[in-house]
Amino acid sequence: MIKYTLKCDRGHSFDSWFASADAFETLKSAGHVACALCGSADVSKAIMAPRVSTGRQAAAQGDAPKDVAPLAAPASDVEAAMSRMREAVEKNATYVGGNFASEALAQHLGERPDRPIWGEANREEAKRLIDDGVPVAPLPFIPSRKAN
Repeated sequence: MIKYTLKCDRGHSFDSWFASADAFETLKSAGHVACALCGSADVSKAIMAPRVSTGRQAAAQGDAPKDVAPLAAPASDVEAAMSRMREAVEKNATYVGGNFASEALAQHLGERPDRPIWGEANREEAKRLIDDGVPVAPLPFIPSRKAN
């Protein structure tokens, strides 16, 4: 295992563990590495001294390093507020993924019961929802399950 300090194009810094340097590159090129704070996929390795866990160390520590640091603390009040917003949304609303547009429209038309939902919609779907009078708003983060 190797721990990298990563930095996004918006200046956020966070740490993440990868199986190897190749694993990082493979995941990054496939679009599976994103900023844990803002969701930007424009992420690169920050200058750092890599932390490598050997097989012997991992076995002695139960297959995972015990001193894994949590993600970097929010660097500003805005980042802290965004983090609290993400926690509230994920706790109180149902994630419907790519079905967001159809779910939101069905609720708006009374075809499905009202409930708090969130998910993903492309630009065209979002515009159609707005044009149809469906109350929607973009969220400034990606789902935790899609963040590293």
